[in-house]
Amino acid sequence: MDIVVCVKQVPDTWAEKKLKPDTQTLDRGGDNILNEMDEFAIEAALQLTEAHGGSVKVLSMGPDSATDAIRKALSMGADGAVHVIDDALAGSDAVGTSLALSKALERIGSYDMVIAGSESSDSRTSVVPAMLAERLGLPQLTFVRKIEVDGSAVKVERMTDDGYQVVAASLPAVVSVIEKMNEPRYPSFKGIMAAKKKPVDVVSAADLGLDAASVGLSGSWTAVADAANRPPRTAGTVVDDEGNGGNALVEFLAGAKFV
Repeated sequence: MDIVVCVKQVPDTWAEKKLKPDTQTLDRGGDNILNEMDEFAIEAALQLTEAHGGSVKVLSMGPDSATDAIRKALSMGADGAVHVIDDALAGSDAVGTSLALSKALERIGSYDMVIAGSESSDSRTSVVPAMLAERLGLPQLTFVRKIEVDGSAVKVERMTDDGYQVVAASLPAVVSVIEKMNEPRYPSFKGIMAAKKKPVDVVSAADLGLDAASVGLSGSWTAVADAANRPPRTAGTVVDDEGNGGNALVEFLAGAKFV
């Protein structure tokens, strides 16, 4: 089976995140990494192709620096990649991103499954996989922790607030996975070296037939209206226990309306 995995480069999880004052979009000028949730998607795809045969192709939309995230996915074991890169795409919201990715998937043509992480750590909308399924007219299986494939059908365990559901669909389908899915493998030295020679198809918005007005900041349906920096931490209140520590603590909590 042939699988396409959607991946994204995001700011390092532990880095301080800032918005650009002119566009109110995320400043991606710092340290960037492969979105951690996407590593679970890559691992899921690799395990499926190891069990059933086929290939894994990585699809990413992002600036030139996103090449690093793509190469990490390739070093984990993916066979090739498509990199959608164009200045016109900068600032795209989930609607614009799903449009560009769906056009790239149409260009790829034949595949049995599209797998993505359930969210990216920069925006955390969790809606792009569902939007992709809608645009492509495919079944969607979201927040998945286990995947089983039998011929032209896929069965998954889908996490909910109350437990999990067993859901099945025909292939091709769009699947988004959560961190309970597996334990992503570390790239080996051999994998890192091999990744440098794997094919990466670089395409532009024009290659995908995208109208520049439908993507990027100008084509986004959503925008950040206002933002403010988090206020600096203030010194905490120290409660000395001189035999009345319990009472003092309760008075403090009551004053803050915690009890």
